Amino acid sequence: MVSDLAQQVFARVDTKDAAGFAALFEPEGRCTFGNYDVLAGPEQIEAAAASFLASIAAISHSIRHEWVIGDDTIVEAQVAYTRLDGKAVTVPVVSIWRTGADGMIEDYRVFYDLTPVFA
Repeated sequence: MVSDLAQQVFARVDTKDAAGFAALFEPEGRCTFGNYDVLAGPEQIEAAAASFLASIAAISHSIRHEWVIGDDTIVEAQVAYTRLDGKAVTVPVVSIWRTGADGMIEDYRVFYDLTPVFA
C-alpha cells in the first residue's frame, strides 16, 4: 500500500506539475536531487523541478517499495523517462523525505544516476 503523500508526490511529478510538487513543501523546506546543490524553499524547488521536467518529454514512477517510519519515508522506484528525442530510459531511484508536524515535506532527497537519460 502506497501512502497518500507518496501518491501525491509522484502524481504531481508524473504530470509535470512543478508548482504542485513544490506546494507539498514547508516554507523552509529543502530538496536535493542527486549531487546537485540543496534547493531551499518552494520557489527554488519549483524552478528547478520545472527546468528539469522541461528537459524530458515524460516521466513515470513505478513504486517498488515504500517504508514509512515516523516522519520519515523511503521510496524505492523504477522511473521511466521519455527523452525529448522519444527514446525511453528506465533507471532505479530512491527518494527519502521527512515531514514536519503539519504533514508538509521539510527535507526531500533523491538518489539516482541520470547519465543514461541524457546520454
